[in-house]
Amino acid sequence: MVRLAATILSLICLAAPALAQTPPPAPAADEWPWPPPDPKTWWDDQWPRPPEPADPLAGRRLGRNERPAVIDNGYDPLLYRLWALAPLQSQILRNGEMILEVAVRPSSSARQTLIRVIVRRDGKAFVQGRAGLGCCEPGIARRVGFDAELPAGSAAQFLALRESPLWDAPREVRVDDGSGAADALCVNGTSYDLTLMVPGRSRSVRRACDSAEIGQAADVLQAAFSAALGHEPRFDVIYPTGADFSSARGAYEALIAEGGRLKPAPNSRPQPPTFTPPTVEEPEVVPTP
Repeated sequence: MVRLAATILSLICLAAPALAQTPPPAPAADEWPWPPPDPKTWWDDQWPRPPEPADPLAGRRLGRNERPAVIDNGYDPLLYRLWALAPLQSQILRNGEMILEVAVRPSSSARQTLIRVIVRRDGKAFVQGRAGLGCCEPGIARRVGFDAELPAGSAAQFLALRESPLWDAPREVRVDDGSGAADALCVNGTSYDLTLMVPGRSRSVRRACDSAEIGQAADVLQAAFSAALGHEPRFDVIYPTGADFSSARGAYEALIAEGGRLKPAPNSRPQPPTFTPPTVEEPEVVPTP
């Protein structure tokens, strides 16, 4: 019995190298992608155009006297491409239009989100949302996103935010409770980078960690998050409390009521210059008889 077991073991050992070198079976013909792409037409074939919510400002070109607004919000055009978004640097806005953008960067997590609201001159409003892991891979890992048109009448709410005092505040601030301001070290919190873009002008502010800082931007943040939530469950799960910034708003109001203020941070950069664009007249619509 022992001799028989030894013989079987020897045969298995001899067969193992052969088994290890046996190539896997080739896939069946019906498992290959069919029809295969034609290399000769790959670069010239017509591709379907993205839906309107995915590119609300498509097909625009600068006019003779127009210039794009200078964007200085810390987001490089290539970073926008990683998020599958058109760079703000290439967007062209006309009279009555705006873009509001909120980038959320937690200090203790790689999970980042980006919200962009676009208001067009025809009265339509759109929201684009992205979420993903901003580390560990040469790209945005586990990226999810959505592009949606907002309900009719949504534009007015966002157009009103253009007049918010937030856009005239310093880019970065520190809390001064009356005894002097101290630099804050954001160890376990969230920073919000907010950008407003209108024709010929852009403004960017960062509000981070301190509730009073974030509370100054509460109205803008609540509007952006209210527009973004409810479109993609994998996006919504990041914000279990929804678009509730009431606590931060209360902290800011309490600071002001007690004689405190938000003062410019030592490293706060100036805002980019403003360009006054020429008036772009709306084309006259001639009614058909």
